[in-house]
Formats: sequence, structure tokens, C-alpha cells
Amino acid sequence: LTPFSASEEMRSAWQGKAGRSPLQALYESDQFEQSSLQVVHQQRREMLSNVCSRYTRKRRLLQPDDLRHLVVDDTHGLLYCYVPKVACTNWKRVMMVLTGQGKYQDPLGIPAHEAHVPSNLRTLSEYSVPEINYRLRSYLKFVFVREPFERLVSAYRNKFTLSYNTAFHKRYGTKIIRRHRQGPSDRALQRGDDVRFEEFVYYLLDPRTQQEEPFNEHWERVHSLCHPCIIHYDVVGKYETLAEDANYILQLVGADTSVKFPASSKTTRTTDDMTAQFFQDISPFYQRRLFNLYKMDYLLFNYSIPSYLRIR
Repeated sequence: LTPFSASEEMRSAWQGKAGRSPLQALYESDQFEQSSLQVVHQQRREMLSNVCSRYTRKRRLLQPDDLRHLVVDDTHGLLYCYVPKVACTNWKRVMMVLTGQGKYQDPLGIPAHEAHVPSNLRTLSEYSVPEINYRLRSYLKFVFVREPFERLVSAYRNKFTLSYNTAFHKRYGTKIIRRHRQGPSDRALQRGDDVRFEEFVYYLLDPRTQQEEPFNEHWERVHSLCHPCIIHYDVVGKYETLAEDANYILQLVGADTSVKFPASSKTTRTTDDMTAQFFQDISPFYQRRLFNLYKMDYLLFNYSIPSYLRIR
């Protein structure tokens, strides 16, 4: 597979040396006033750029395999890097409406499992190298992020505490219990359906885990899924400002006004308070190690160290 990277023209456009990014072109078209939301997004991009230049020593080339999380909408010129546990089911539903040539009208009319069927959406990894470079250069690129530990606890709750996630219990739960529980019962070893959060943390920090295989996408770091120091995102949306950021993107690409981002259900959502409770029983030693594991996501997306951590 041929490695590739954004062209020199694209990089210099991003850095303001020559040319314009798709977003700059939109801003300069008099179509949009410089709103407070645009200022926020400009600050997020600058923050990302500064952290990238400070922490990434060597620029590596992207491989097609790096692009499996970038969903393509050729109709509206849109690239979306999906991050599990950051409203990605609803964003995939919206992308199916945008790319469906009228097949889908209402995102919420699409069953959740349909949104995750790979053949329903194309990813950038499926295109040829010239087609990839063209899209990276000229499409509007966006990603949505979330407070890293809140996202991690949300993934744990969804994959290890719900009885219907038997595939995760068998695939990961049994291994976690075998390695990180003293004197596990035969039932626990067989079913893997009662993993404690503390055991999940030990699993994440165990050097063997990433030596054997990459992290599952539900707890992989955003910077490893979406490569924000190589791919220059025009919009970094945040879970904390989901509705306004989603509407902003739909407006930027000129989506039909009938396409609305679904309102999120707050009933089972993992909150900061809930996350703090999960970390109560994690020792400061492991809290610090886990923070270091997710540190780049904290830095890149400007999240502060959670007040409940005992690592200062």
C-alpha cells in the first residue's frame, strides 16, 4: 500500500502560507458573519495546531488503514472521523441521510444497528490514493471529541455492565478476569460479564494488552483513531456542545434544512459526577498512569485534569 500525506498545498493552506482551507473559503465568501461560534472553532483549531507542533517530533505518513474511521459524504464534500461514545451512532445516521439520495429522511428513523453496518457508509480507506488526497485537500473535515475519562467510563458501562453485550464479555471480559482477578470463579472465567472498573483499568495499563493487539475503538485514544496532527480538521466538535456544533457543521456544508441532528437522550448519559464515582476506588498511582495514557487527548482538545483525580 502506498503511503500518502496531505499535499504541500494543503499543508500550507492550513498554515496560512498560501491558498485557503475549505473553511477559510467559506468564511471569506460573505456567506457567514464571523460569529462567536466561529471564534470558538478557530480557537480549538489553533489549540490543536499548537499542541501538535509542540508534541509531534516526526511527521509520519498516513496509511490507508489509518482512514477506516473517516466517513465520506461525496455529495456535500464532507469527511467525518467517528469516535465511539461521542454521539457517533447519531452522526452515522445523519451521514446516511446526507449520502442516501433521498433513501432516508429522518436520522432517528434509522435503527441504531443499521448505522453501524459497514456497507451503509463509505470510509476514506476504500478510495484510491489520488482520490484520498483530493478529498483530504478539498472536503470539510470534522471530528467530535469528549472529556477522555467520561468517554472511557461510558465505554466501560456500555460494554461491560449491560447484559446484552455478550460478544464483549466473551472477547474481552474473560481475558480481563483471567489476568487481573485473584481467584476468579469458573463462571466468571467462562462468561466474563462482571468485569469491575478497577480490573478494566489494570487491563488498559497492562503492557501485554497493546503488544497483543491495538485497543478496541471504544477505548482507543481519539488521536490514534483520527490522527489530528496529520489530518487538519476544519471543525473540532465537542460532546459538551453537541447540538450547536452539529448544527454549525450542517449549516457550513449547506445541508438541507430538513436534516436535523437528533436531540440526545440525557437519561443514561455518563456524567462528570458519575465518572468521579468510578475513580473513587482507583489508587492515585493508577490514576496517574491512566491519565498519562490518555494525556494527549486531554492536551489536544483542551480538557483540564479532572478535579476528582488525586494525582497533583
